[in-house]
Amino acid sequence: MAQLIWRKSSYSGSGDQCVEVAALPGGACAIRDSKNPSLPTVLLSPAGFTDLLRGVSE
Repeated sequence: MAQLIWRKSSYSGSGDQCVEVAALPGGACAIRDSKNPSLPTVLLSPAGFTDLLRGVSE
């Protein structure tokens, strides 16, 4: 997944202790740990990503 454009929240600052998200074709996304990007990524469907965002915002 080296071709992906990884993004993190602007609230994360310059540290590498955050979650990064990359868009995938069809609206899905990949999620990884910025401090250890060589670990496996989590792949989420569009609905799964929406559910994740709802869960963390509650």
